[in-house]
Amino acid sequence: MAGHSFEHEIATAVALDVFGSIDMNRNDYQSGWDTDQFPNNVPEVALAYYYIIQGGGLKSGGTNFDAKLRRQSLDPQDLIAAHIGGMDVCAKGFKAAAKMVEDGGLQKALDDRYANWNSERAQAMLNGSLESIEEMVLSENINPSAKSGRQEILENYVNRFV
Repeated sequence: MAGHSFEHEIATAVALDVFGSIDMNRNDYQSGWDTDQFPNNVPEVALAYYYIIQGGGLKSGGTNFDAKLRRQSLDPQDLIAAHIGGMDVCAKGFKAAAKMVEDGGLQKALDDRYANWNSERAQAMLNGSLESIEEMVLSENINPSAKSGRQEILENYVNRFV
């Protein structure tokens, strides 16, 4: 799933019930490619573990690092520091994720954002063809207005826990 965020990949795997274990690497954001770097971003890892906990936890695996030494990190001390730092980030992220699940704020925001998707009209669109959606939009003069995704509010929410 290169080109997607780490938490998106996990949320998708959990939603499709294909989640197994977690390869706790990070990628290079400029390339969109998994570069096998050790995790160092607590909010990102917290969101990853948030979706894992929401999906019932690690059912058939665990957290592993297949990260490697790279660039100028060549000494054994670098590898030891990378493992220790990566595990610390995972521990902090997991603790933050557990608190976010208990708090329920992210789930409430998600439920509020998509509440109208359960309406009869929305279900007809979600289950319809593009032609039936076009017909409904034109016949009912549907012209929705944009609704804020509250991105900064939700990012700040996550940062309160880390």
